[in-house]
Amino acid sequence: MKRMEAIMQKFFSSRKLVIVIVCLIISFGLMSVSVAFRNNRNTPPLVQQFGNDIVGFADRVVAVPMNGIHHGFTSINNLLNTYQENQKLKSKVDQLAQTQVKDQVLERENKQLKRQLNVGNTLTGYEKINAAVITRTPSSWASQVIINKGQAAGVKKNMPVIAGPGLIGTVAEVNKTNSKVVLISNTAENSNRFAIQIIGEDSKVVNGIITSYDSQNNRIVMGNITSKAKLSKGDRVTTSGLGGVIPKGIYVGTVSKIAEDDYGLAKKVYIKPAANLNDIEVVSVAVRD
Repeated sequence: MKRMEAIMQKFFSSRKLVIVIVCLIISFGLMSVSVAFRNNRNTPPLVQQFGNDIVGFADRVVAVPMNGIHHGFTSINNLLNTYQENQKLKSKVDQLAQTQVKDQVLERENKQLKRQLNVGNTLTGYEKINAAVITRTPSSWASQVIINKGQAAGVKKNMPVIAGPGLIGTVAEVNKTNSKVVLISNTAENSNRFAIQIIGEDSKVVNGIITSYDSQNNRIVMGNITSKAKLSKGDRVTTSGLGGVIPKGIYVGTVSKIAEDDYGLAKKVYIKPAANLNDIEVVSVAVRD
């Protein structure tokens, strides 16, 4: 009886082994068939297609906002870089503008200083005190300027003041370190009425005084003319020294227009100033030796 049970147990154990082997063979066969079938199909199975579509849709749902955020950060970074570059460029532009303005100022000052060095030819017998204009207000633009030289430098009242090639006015007030210069363009009745002269034809001298200033045409007006000598446009005008205040021979300008009376005699002479009265920065005060 016991032997029979042992034989039966051995049989069933062998049977289980056979079943396992058969299942493995069937599984491998199905796998081979599946692989062969998949390789021969142009499209995956329906279930696989559905799974792939689900995965692709999920990827797009996640990828779209992520890409948007990435592009947003990239745009912000580019914008910040552009702003920083723009600030740097603006700073360089401002520095360039300041440099250009400084160069223009230095160039003008250099030209005026060079021009002022040539004034000595018109001031024979006189020394110069070079000065700079420190104040010229809009309200008194055509009447006066303040220069940075005064009593300490030897400046005295009524000394002539020259800018560039010609006379621009006289010293009206002297302080310790600065002076006020009344310009020849001053329209006040009692200002700059000094004597001037014109060398006419045949070297005849025509004397007169500065009586007024034509601001519209930028012309000095010479009046009180007593000589009958004929004058011409372009004749040179200088100080005559007859007033006892302004030295003789300082260049004033040239004749631009002559107003005659009924007898053909000059009663008013309009003179174009030799100096640019609108551009006065460096001046020279004439001092007698």
